Amino acid sequence: MNENAFSNRTERLLGADVLERLHGVRVILFGAGGVGSWCAEGLVRSGVRHLTLVDADRISESNVNRQLMATRRTVGQVKVEALRDRLLEIDPEAEIVPVQRVFDAETAESFGLDSYDYILDAIDSLKDKGELILRATRTPAVFFSSMGAALKVDPTQVRVAEFWNVRGCPLGAALRKKFKQNHTWPGHKFRCVYDEEVLPNRGGEGVVETDLFDKAQINGSLAHITAIFGMTLAGLVIEDVYNKTIA
Repeated sequence: MNENAFSNRTERLLGADVLERLHGVRVILFGAGGVGSWCAEGLVRSGVRHLTLVDADRISESNVNRQLMATRRTVGQVKVEALRDRLLEIDPEAEIVPVQRVFDAETAESFGLDSYDYILDAIDSLKDKGELILRATRTPAVFFSSMGAALKVDPTQVRVAEFWNVRGCPLGAALRKKFKQNHTWPGHKFRCVYDEEVLPNRGGEGVVETDLFDKAQINGSLAHITAIFGMTLAGLVIEDVYNKTIA
């Protein structure tokens, strides 16, 4: 691949110094599903070359409607490995580390969060998401989080706000309630991608009602919304690197 051609449009906009910095930052992304897979694509296409992908699942048929690397051919494959293969087709020089493991209170220490420049959250489980928020905001890394991307159709309602200012998002509200009940608080403020639109599930078959404080509820979701969430999450990293470089 012609490296100059690949990065030409990125360097024209951002500058060689920003691109070089993007090449060097270390990013860890938790969740390689509907949001995380698109986030990873946005990062690598924009010049990020050191990316760790964390997800314990394999691709299922129900993932094909919205997850970047999920196709009829890849059903059954490990998500992070299939996504790594896709990303290396974009930039063979990238260092993509797939980690097929659940992030939770028991495994948290094994990820070495202090060694990353950016920690990104695209986890579905409220319990594990809360654990990541508490731990990530106590590291030197910059942390960004995606709130719930299900039950949405209108792409114009996706936005970004500081966590405590997120409104209209059931997942955000549940997280704040959980932190208040447990008297545990994030180490610092952080920005989130969210959307105030919450539609009902109109097709009841296959919808599983679960305890929100234990496991994510299965709701309907669409590719264009999860992709916007993921690309916005990637954009927050690119914007932060850009601003810090040109400051």
